[in-house]
Amino acid sequence: MDYQLSEDQKLIVENVRRFVKKEILPLEEKLDPDAGEIAPEEKDRLTSITRDMGLYGLGIPPEFGGPDIDVTTQTLITLEISQHRAGLYNPAYGAFGGAGLAQLFEATEQQKEKYLFPVLRGEKTSFFGLTEPSGGSDPGRAIQTRGVQNGDDWILNGAKIFISGADQADFGILFARTSEDKGRNGITCFLVDSDMPGFNVRRVVHTLRSTKYATEIQIEDLRIPKENILGEVNKGFAIASDRLARQRIPYAAGCIGVAIKAQEMAIEYCKIRETFGGMLSSRQAVQWMIVDNEIDIRTSKHICLDAAQKADRGEDFRTEAAMAKLLGSEAGGRVVDRSMQIHGGYGMTKDLPLERWYREMRIRRIGEGPSEVQRLVMARNLIGGSFH
Repeated sequence: MDYQLSEDQKLIVENVRRFVKKEILPLEEKLDPDAGEIAPEEKDRLTSITRDMGLYGLGIPPEFGGPDIDVTTQTLITLEISQHRAGLYNPAYGAFGGAGLAQLFEATEQQKEKYLFPVLRGEKTSFFGLTEPSGGSDPGRAIQTRGVQNGDDWILNGAKIFISGADQADFGILFARTSEDKGRNGITCFLVDSDMPGFNVRRVVHTLRSTKYATEIQIEDLRIPKENILGEVNKGFAIASDRLARQRIPYAAGCIGVAIKAQEMAIEYCKIRETFGGMLSSRQAVQWMIVDNEIDIRTSKHICLDAAQKADRGEDFRTEAAMAKLLGSEAGGRVVDRSMQIHGGYGMTKDLPLERWYREMRIRRIGEGPSEVQRLVMARNLIGGSFH
């Protein structure tokens, strides 16, 4: 596989790297170490810069106003914009935008007017409501939220958990079981406004992150008009699966980007830190940690770019995407852990971003499907058949 960057890609990477160094890193010096957001006026300023760069709206198709950038280049950009303190939580603080609920690109024209276009204009925010208290690793079977047809409407009852941003979103998509005996083929996707009667955010679920991360949702007799069905009745699981597969590539790239930055910090520190009459860089134990870091980074980056290139070629990239997510989150966690060890006591402090990356990298082994599910996906694709 040839990963030589084109001249355009080299220019984009250089510009993005300069943007992070010039705009993001100085901004973070003034923020709390656990901050996840910036002031609206600062975000507007950063967004205006990325628009001028022609890089705002990564993941948005050109026909909807996004830049005409392939998946591989988007992956290279993600590797760069994650290399700062909040890089795993909010890369570049949203300055490069994103596709939001990508499923809405396939919505009806009426749904696009009400939901998609306001999101693209920055007027509305959204959430993705799939995971339930009964289990998140196998949503096709674990979904217990029920949707029952009532005339032209549907009545939903159930609960969701670990739903990011539902307490602040204007709307979202909820998945409910609409046929009892069809398994994954009995799930429907509904567009839900947050102010609809029967939709309630019960609580914020506090996790390893210091910032607000997830919510628990209670759904009680939530009436949804048929116009709010996204896609077709009983075809919602395909919508969820497509989103999860595509998201795994940038998800992995973010982990790898942080690992790259942690490795840079570890190398820089071991060259200046003196212990017992010699530099840390002269200690074989430290040298081997640096080498193991590099092996983890290069291996996971290779697989991630392979998945991106397959996506660009229109090939089946599900196995590579699952492998990228698995390697990126697990290898990235090892790199951050070793880098903390090299920094000693300083690595545990909030003076450095390592301890925050350590916490958030642990979450990444669960988010977008835990490591065990990625192995299941790969086994299913490699061997064939259906596993339980």
